Amino acid sequence: MAASDLLSDKAIQSALKAAFAADKSRKLSDGAGLVLDVRPTGVGWWRLRFWRDGKEGMLSLGTYPVISLKAARLKRDEARVAMVNGADLSEIRKQEKTERVRRRAESDLEAAGLPGPGSFEHVAREWLEVKHRPAVSEGHAKTTQTRLEKMVFPWLGRRPIGEIEPPELLECLRRIESRGALETTHRVKDACSQVFRYAVATGICARNPAADLREALKPVPTRHFAAIVDPKGARQLLQDIAGYRGNPVTRAALRLSAMLLLRPGELRHMEWKWVDFETSTLTLPSTVMKRRKDEKVNGQPHVVPLAHQAMTIFMELQHLTLDSRFVFPSLLTREKCMSENTVRSALRRLGYSNDEMTAHGFRAMARTMLAEQLDVQSEIIEAQLAHAVSDSLGRAYNRTQYLTQRREMMAKWADYLEQLHAEAG
Repeated sequence: MAASDLLSDKAIQSALKAAFAADKSRKLSDGAGLVLDVRPTGVGWWRLRFWRDGKEGMLSLGTYPVISLKAARLKRDEARVAMVNGADLSEIRKQEKTERVRRRAESDLEAAGLPGPGSFEHVAREWLEVKHRPAVSEGHAKTTQTRLEKMVFPWLGRRPIGEIEPPELLECLRRIESRGALETTHRVKDACSQVFRYAVATGICARNPAADLREALKPVPTRHFAAIVDPKGARQLLQDIAGYRGNPVTRAALRLSAMLLLRPGELRHMEWKWVDFETSTLTLPSTVMKRRKDEKVNGQPHVVPLAHQAMTIFMELQHLTLDSRFVFPSLLTREKCMSENTVRSALRRLGYSNDEMTAHGFRAMARTMLAEQLDVQSEIIEAQLAHAVSDSLGRAYNRTQYLTQRREMMAKWADYLEQLHAEAG
C-alpha cells in the first residue's frame, strides 16, 4: 500500500517560501494521490490524482491555506471512498464546478439586489434577453422591460415562479387595471404569460397561470383613430389643407398623407433616395415598415405607385428639402426627419380636434372611401396599406401581387381627391 500523510504544515510553509524566493512552482506529494501545487504567490493548490478505466484524472480540492492539510486529507479520503463505491470523480468535479458557478452567480445577483435563479424576476429577465429582445424592436423591448420592472417585479419578482398561482397574478394585474389602464393591463398579462411559457419550456415551472385569467380582466374597449370617411367631410378637409398658411413642407406632408396611404411614421421618415422619378414609384425599405423584427431584416420592400399629382408635389418639394436626405426634414435640423407631432399639430391649427381627424386617420379615410365611393377590391387596398397577411404562404404570395392594380387604384384615388377639392372651390 502506498505511503500517505507525508507532509506537514511546517514543510508546506518552507516550500512556499522557497517557491517565492525562486519564483518557481513545485509539487509536493502527501501520498495516496494527494498533491499540493506550491506557487510563488504564497498559495498552494490541492489536487487529487486518480485513475479510472486506465486513464489518469485530476480533481481539484481547493487552495492552501484556505483548505488546510487536515481538510485536504479528509477530502482525499472521501473521494477515494466514493470512487470505490463506483462514483465518477470527473463527473463529481464537473458538478462541483457547476455548483460553484451557480453559487457565484447567486452571490452576484444578491450583491446587485436582484432575486436569484428560479424567481419570477430572474426568469423574466432571462426571457427578455433570450427570446423577447431578439424578436422585437429595441423600443418595444424596453417598454416591456419597464412595465415588468414597475408593475410586476415589486410584487412577484422574488417569488419562486413555480409557486405563483392565478389569483396572485390577478391581484398584481388588477393594480394596473384599477388605474383605468386596461390596454396596459392586457399587455402586461401577455408579457407575463410569455415568461411563464418560457419557464415551462425550460423546465423551471409546470404551468402557466396567466392562461387561466382570460375572462378575469376587463376587456379593452375597441378604439379607432379618428378619421373623416365621408365625401363631404373629405371635401372640406382638402379645402382646408389647400389653404394652410404654415410651412409649405408641412402642407405638402398633409397633401401626401391624404394621397399615399402611408403610416405617419413611414411618411415622415421618407428619404429622397426612395423616390424614383423615372418609374414614378416610392420604395420603402422593410426596416421602416410595421413588421416583425425578422421581417424588417429579411422582408421585401414596400412599393408605392405614385400618381402624377403626387409626383408634382415631390418635384415642388425638391426645391425646398433636397439638401436633406429626408423629404420632410425637421424644422430644427436637416439631419433629422420631421417630428411625429408635425402633421397632428397642423391638423389642430386647421381646426380639427384629435376626436375628428388624426394623422393616422388619412389611411382610414382612404380605406373606407376607396371601397365605398370608388368600389376598389379590398385585397388591392389592403396590399397598398401593407397590412400583414395572416399566414406565411399568403405573405410570400402577396409580396408581388396587385402592383398593376395598385397603380391604377392610386391614380384613381388621386383623381378623386382632386375632383373633391375642385368641387369645394
